[in-house]
Amino acid sequence: MVSITESRDTMPGKSVRLRGKNQVTIPTDVIEQLQLKEGEQLEVAIENGRIVLIPVITIERDQAWFWTEEWQKGEREADEDIKAKRVKSFKNPEEAIKWLDSDEADSWVNEDK
Repeated sequence: MVSITESRDTMPGKSVRLRGKNQVTIPTDVIEQLQLKEGEQLEVAIENGRIVLIPVITIERDQAWFWTEEWQKGEREADEDIKAKRVKSFKNPEEAIKWLDSDEADSWVNEDK
């Protein structure tokens, strides 16, 4: 599994008590602000003598490819193409294949070059 850390806003510190079995109750307003749910994963870090809890999203290893910079770059390019209406729709796979083999497809692909 791969963990991705989410960035969050800051808020004034809260005082909590360390209880048995090293448990701490996170104040409700903190839970609400971060929209945390029971069972979610938190990373524990020490920064400058402070304990820092960082909400993380866990992604299954076989899904991690989607979050690589290379794949995300392609996703951003696709979003830009959709917004600029540089897309083509087809009724079925055969129609798409026929178009891909056409001169129109060749000229359409080379428009930006």
